[in-house]
Amino acid sequence: MTTATVDVRVSEAGALLPDPYYYGWRYVRHVLPGGGETFEQVPLTLEDTLYPEEEDFIVHNKMHEDTCNYLANVFGVRLRDDPTAVVLNDVRVAWDVPGLRPNDPDIAVIRGVREQRNWSTFDVAAEGVRPELIVEITSPENRSNDLIAKVEIYALAGVPLYIIADTRIWQDQETLYLIGYRLTPRGYEVFAPDERGWFWIDMLGIWLGKQNNRLICFDANGVQIGDYADLEAARAEAEARAQAAATARTEAEARAETAEARAQAEVAARAQAEARLRELEGELRRLRGDG
Repeated sequence: MTTATVDVRVSEAGALLPDPYYYGWRYVRHVLPGGGETFEQVPLTLEDTLYPEEEDFIVHNKMHEDTCNYLANVFGVRLRDDPTAVVLNDVRVAWDVPGLRPNDPDIAVIRGVREQRNWSTFDVAAEGVRPELIVEITSPENRSNDLIAKVEIYALAGVPLYIIADTRIWQDQETLYLIGYRLTPRGYEVFAPDERGWFWIDMLGIWLGKQNNRLICFDANGVQIGDYADLEAARAEAEARAQAAATARTEAEARAETAEARAQAEVAARAQAEARLRELEGELRRLRGDG
């Protein structure tokens, strides 16, 4: 799915008009009688955002996009060493449960894939694995989907862990709440975060929490994990330090080998000089008739 922003429509009198593309839009292809084709821009409904098609344009705000990109990058780095793991960001998932239509989680973490591919729709039945974790970041446009409809959908789909980052506005003040659901034989049950309001994500080895009304990842020690640029910079710095240490070790070993070779050469030269001295002393005694 593709996200987009739309312009607010204003009447000639300056009044706001209902936005037909409030949720987004899709282009519908029509074949003309003469054999040509045309495309019609069709507004999406709230239900369309719950069950989108691959080429739909769904409206989200910048904070939503930034948070999704941040989570996808951090989760991806944490799973970097697992070749069977994939983190999907706004990619459609087709479930293997009769009656469940495909939808598009904001973030889905999957392990056990046989082959990494550029999915437009991840087919659970074809791939043989399903998401182990789904994270949704609510948007004002379709908040009810994440808080109500998807709770039932993901439970029926067998997703073990579902976390919602829900921003609520009260008296013009925004507050971020984290809601967690864990799958049990009876369906989803709400589970509580720790005293900080954080959830431990064991498969990633991180805490998912909030700070200053932002969704933030923390390592096992509670240290904030930065965005992709910070992670890459830290990795590059660590690699540079490791390379510098390796170079210093190689140079030290070379110096040690040189010093040892020099010492061995000095010992050999001293022994040779002493042998020559003894030879000359013997020759001198012979010349003097001392022998």
